[in-house]
Amino acid sequence: MGATDPAGPVLDRDEVDRALARLGAEHEAIESSLLALQDHAGRRLLEGAELTGTTKERWTAAEASITLLWAYFDAYTDALRHAREIRARRRWSSREDLIELTELLRGESVTVADSATATANAPTLLGGSGRLSQRFSLAGLVERMNELYASSLDMVVAADAVWSALPARIDLLAAELQRTRKLAHSVGVRPGEHPAGDDLEHITRTLTRLREDVVSDPLAFWTAAPGSSAPGGGRPDTTVYDREARALEDVRREIDAVLTVRQDAETRLIKLRDVLSRADRTLAEARTARGEVLAKIAATEVPVVSGPPTALQEQLATAAEYRRSAQWHRLSPLLESLERKAEDELLRARESLTAVTAPLAVRAELRGRLDAYKAKVARLGLAEDPFLVERYDAARRMLWSAPCDLRVAEQAVLRYQQAAAEQLAAPRVPQQGGPQDRRGE
Repeated sequence: MGATDPAGPVLDRDEVDRALARLGAEHEAIESSLLALQDHAGRRLLEGAELTGTTKERWTAAEASITLLWAYFDAYTDALRHAREIRARRRWSSREDLIELTELLRGESVTVADSATATANAPTLLGGSGRLSQRFSLAGLVERMNELYASSLDMVVAADAVWSALPARIDLLAAELQRTRKLAHSVGVRPGEHPAGDDLEHITRTLTRLREDVVSDPLAFWTAAPGSSAPGGGRPDTTVYDREARALEDVRREIDAVLTVRQDAETRLIKLRDVLSRADRTLAEARTARGEVLAKIAATEVPVVSGPPTALQEQLATAAEYRRSAQWHRLSPLLESLERKAEDELLRARESLTAVTAPLAVRAELRGRLDAYKAKVARLGLAEDPFLVERYDAARRMLWSAPCDLRVAEQAVLRYQQAAAEQLAAPRVPQQGGPQDRRGE
């Protein structure tokens, strides 16, 4: 390299010494970083893995970047060593030495030849120029090495983060899946026979495929942090894993429900029989009451009382058979359906009894109202009033005779109430002798 005047001012000895010290410190830092990258667990895994997709593409580029990094570092090392040799020639460097050092330390004095491998794998790393070499200043070379190192480390850290997080979690979930499958089989929840069994098969296939994809293409499961410039800024994308974990939790709840059925089946069947028995007894009471109403109440439409539902009894027998044959996955939905239908049937029976006995309730209400007014009249000293006695007897005969015409009987009760009200409202005249007729007729 000839000693020509550099474009800028020539460095003095102190400036050269400070520049060499700074470049030496940078050299040590770069060497430590490159060695750490070389020994990084993620890089070793990437070298030995059968990669696919995005990870394969980015690792091909990263390998080329790392090759260039070492080539740049070697050139940087040679340039720094050469500068140190020039400075070591004399204690007090001559102007020619200072000019040469200034050119070496500040100018584009470093020539880097592209390796055939780096050029073939990453032709764009050198700007796509297609040149066989490039010239850099030492500062420019450091900047370029920092760029390549950051991009390579970002890729390695991201892949390592995914590999460190997802496969282990997938394996734990797969182990839990196997335990759930065994438990499901023990209660008859199998593919093709129960929806939860089909769900387990789907989760198994998805987890198997997910693990294969994560191992071969970890960067497909990496979400970079927006705006982050730090290498490895981001987090593993666990969307698929989280979805399957939730699906497995839903299946576990379904299995737990089936297990609960196995434990409580006998108690629930006994309760079901009791509810259906009460419904049958209520319907029988309604049918008896209907006959009584038809015999005792005239001119009244009485609703027909249906018989006990045979379908529920058949389903109850099926449920008992499921319990005997330990078909818990079939028993679970059947019991839930039967419990709802049995409660509905009991409610329907009670409503039927209420509807059938409504005329008897009306007659009882009329009887009570009639007796209540008679008691009131007696308290006020009008119990022997012939007119009121006549009205009371007429109403009573209608209410206590069979069949009873409720419409006519209600009119008779109303007439007695009105007569009693009129007598109670009339002014009281002291009686002289026998009783007087106050009817005004």
